[in-house]
This record gives sequence, C-alpha cells and structure tokens, in this order.
Amino acid sequence: MRPDSGDLSRWEGVADLVHYDVRCWHPDGTPPGRPDDVPRGPVGLPDRTRLLDAARQPVPAEGLSLPWYAVYGNHDALIQGNVPRLPESGDLATGDDKIIELPNVVDVARLADDFLRGDAAALRHVSGGVVRDVTPDPNRRFVDRREVVREHFTTRGRPAGHGFTDGNVAAGTAYYAFDGGIVRCLVLDTVNGYGGANGSLDATQFGWLERESVAGHRRYLDPAGALTDSAGTDRLFVLFSHHTVASMDNWLAPPESRRVLGHTVRDLLLRFPNVVLWVNGHTHINAVTAHARAPDAAVAGGFFELTTASLIDWPQQARLVEVVDNVDGTLSVLGTIVDTAAPPSYRWPAAGPLALAALSRELAGNDWQARARPTPGVDGRRGAVTDRNVELVLPARFPLSA
Repeated sequence: MRPDSGDLSRWEGVADLVHYDVRCWHPDGTPPGRPDDVPRGPVGLPDRTRLLDAARQPVPAEGLSLPWYAVYGNHDALIQGNVPRLPESGDLATGDDKIIELPNVVDVARLADDFLRGDAAALRHVSGGVVRDVTPDPNRRFVDRREVVREHFTTRGRPAGHGFTDGNVAAGTAYYAFDGGIVRCLVLDTVNGYGGANGSLDATQFGWLERESVAGHRRYLDPAGALTDSAGTDRLFVLFSHHTVASMDNWLAPPESRRVLGHTVRDLLLRFPNVVLWVNGHTHINAVTAHARAPDAAVAGGFFELTTASLIDWPQQARLVEVVDNVDGTLSVLGTIVDTAAPPSYRWPAAGPLALAALSRELAGNDWQARARPTPGVDGRRGAVTDRNVELVLPARFPLSA
C-alpha cells in the first residue's frame, strides 16, 4: 500500500514549511526566525526529523487471518467527512490546489441550500481561504458509494466483499445482513449523502430493517405496543453502524426525500425483543448506553448500545465483543478493550510500521485539544470505567441452546 500521491519525492502538506502554521506540528523542528508551533512549544511534542518521509513509505499490508466485515462511514463518503461530492469537487482531489485554511466565516446554510438545489457553484461559499500549490495526480480522486463497495471485492481476505453483496454493487447501497449461528447481524449505512458529519437512514433502508426484524421474531410489538404473532423464526439480532443513536440527527435532504433519525430507529428496534445489541462508533468516545422499553410495555427489557472510541485517538484501543448464552435464561454481552501490537517504546528513526505505530500512540497521548476540554468523571476518550470492560446481562427471549 502506498500512502502518498502527487510528487513521491517530497511531502506536500500542512506540516512542511511552504505555509508555516503554528497550529500544526512540524516534526522537523522550528524553522529559523519562526515561533515554535503550539504542539511543539506549549505542549512539548518531540522533534522527529524525517518523520514525514518515513510516513510516506509503502506499507506491506499483512491483512487479517479471520473474516472481517465492513461498515460504511461518513469519512468513506464525504469530503473531510462533512461535505458532499459536488460537480466541481473532483478538481480539488486531482488538481494542483490544496485548501489548507478556510475563511473565518463559512456560509454553511447557503452551502447546504445550494447543494440541495443542485447548484454547481456551491463550493464558492467556502472560498477565500488559503490555497497552496501541490503536484496534481489523477489517481487522487473521490469515489462514490458504489465504487467503495466494489473495491471490497478486490481482496485476499474473507469473505469476498467483506459483507457487501453483488446486490449492493448493482443498487449502489451499503447495508446488508449476515449470520453468525443463531445471531443475525444487520449492518446499516447511516451516512447522509447530502452532507453533514452526523447520520440518519433513508426510508428504503428503514423498511428493510423492519422486514428483517419481523423475519427473526415469532412475537413482537406492533406500532401500538400490542404483542403480535409472526411466522418468523426466532433469532438474536446485533446491529452495526458507524453512527450512534444520538448522532443520527442529520435530517438534511431535498423535499422529495425523507431521512429517518436515530430516535425513530431506536423506537423501531424496541418493538423487537430479540434485538440485544447495537455496535457503533463515530463519536471517538467509549460509551455504553441502555435503551429500555417503556415500563408498561407488553415485553420488558430492551437493548444495549456499545460505542467504541477511534484507533486514531489515545489510547488507540479496540474492543472485542462477545455474546454468551449463560444457560440460565439470560445472555451476556461482553465488551473487552484490547491494545494494538504497537510496542510500548521505540527508537527513532523508526524502523517499520510497528515503530511508527508506537510513535502514533505517543502523539495521541499528548492531544492538547482533548486535554483542554476535560469532562468530569470521564478519562478523555476512554470514557468512564463503566464504558470499557463490561458484562451486560439481558433476558433470553427464547431458548438459545438445543
């Protein structure tokens, strides 16, 4: 894998000296006659000469030896995870201009309105910032949802497509289902292609979610809350998405379209007793949220939402999620925080990807922006103690073992 584009002989970005910005870390040190940048000065990030060259070297991707499945997120779909692809935005990727600073005031409302009306001049409302020259590259381009999904079939890993199907490619969709024994896994596409970092569902996908839920239940609650018999076969349901319930508040869409927000999706799932877990991310903060049915509901209980922080932030940990039959009428959802293979220390100049990963963890641990906004009772993006290693116990609504 080659993590570079344009001129392969040099770094072209905000950390070089073409446009010196004190808000960006400059690992090669402070240039003569300039003040220290904020990360190196008040915060104390180290000098790491030649880091920018080391970071541009090809990386031998070893891949995973176990099956893995993909979830579509806002940074897969939108420019910087926020701005929709517009007719003229392709030139921003392939051309020789790099926007490195936006104007102080961006007319976001005007930008959104122009996009929904199909105005190709919408990006002019973010003009007026600082632009620098970079080397153009036709391969440095934006890709749409269909292209992202299709690329998952170019793999030596398992399964082919990593959850995405030929039907996804044909329809240009990114939601699907797969099975793990008695567990039916539903993978949602919560990206709003009309723009905005937060998410929501389209109406067609919402209908698919309801049909899938009905098919995995012998009894469920109708919209009025009454128990309803079904011809379905009982399955446990675990959902996966990029966005959390709370961050699915993005209603942006043209008048003829309808976006379904997180609270509506949550309420639909609470009608189905076999839904036990919703796994997601987006917020970059570990969190555990219980979603309970109303006290007077015909079926008690609900489901848990398990949110895991990003690997880009301190402490750069992932989470192992397991669903266990306790053989006593209950089941447990186990969430265990795990570290990466990066060593606790390294020598500089770094030798190989693991040493670079160790440096990355050091830098993540010195996030001055996160330290400037502490939350009482919460250890940064690690969340509270009850958001990390957890056992979440729920009633089993049907016999799980033969």
